[in-house]
Amino acid sequence: MDEQERRRETRVDVRVPLRFRPISNPYVPEQSAETENVSQLGIYFTTDFPLAVGATLVLWLTMPSQVTGAEPREVRCIARVVHVQPTGRLVRHNGVGLRIEQFASAARAERWAS
Repeated sequence: MDEQERRRETRVDVRVPLRFRPISNPYVPEQSAETENVSQLGIYFTTDFPLAVGATLVLWLTMPSQVTGAEPREVRCIARVVHVQPTGRLVRHNGVGLRIEQFASAARAERWAS
């Protein structure tokens, strides 16, 4: 994604809990994190879990009303890591940018805040 494309997406600075797991290794336990900003097509969060550019993740979160334009929605997303950079806060603590490739309402069985 080029800089102009990134700028067209409205980013909302909002902290929302999320869960994620790499698709390539279903045996890795779900990881927890918190978004720093969200747009319709992307998510930025920080984590100490090692991720590499190009990795595909499945994640669950509640999309805020500022992004949905309606009520907040619990969603399940498939997203690709597009950038990883150290935050400077803690050793191995990285900021991770994701590009959402697919999303759908979370199935009732997957909801974690029922």
